[in-house]
Amino acid sequence: MKNSVAMNHDVELAQPVAAAPSEGMVTLAHVLYVLHGFSALMGVLSSAFIVTAFLTGWPSIIAVIINYVKRGDARGTWLDSHFGWQLRTFWYAVLWVVLAGLLILTVVGIPFAWVLLVAVGLWVLYRIIRGWIALTEARPMPMPD
Repeated sequence: MKNSVAMNHDVELAQPVAAAPSEGMVTLAHVLYVLHGFSALMGVLSSAFIVTAFLTGWPSIIAVIINYVKRGDARGTWLDSHFGWQLRTFWYAVLWVVLAGLLILTVVGIPFAWVLLVAVGLWVLYRIIRGWIALTEARPMPMPD
């Protein structure tokens, strides 16, 4: 009987290594989370819905503009995922608010629109908090496929 020797061939898959972002870009990402968070907080502390304050507040609108202007500087780093995370949060919130607006037009949909606006507001808060925590831990955000 022949001795068979099992050969272990560990193959390392090449993992793309992202460049490290500059400290200035990390600081900017923190500032953008502050701007978005401030707008959302104004919705919590005022009679407005969180999501409407988030979408219409100047700090959040300024943050979206800066996101688009500076996103190219973050390309190729883990920080790019945070810029995308913030932009997706904003634009999906816009989509849900438009849907809530359409529900309000149907009169019967007003209670559903109210629930939707509250839920989207909580979702916005969750995304801001989750993203900011990941940023402070220097972790990227999940990217959609």
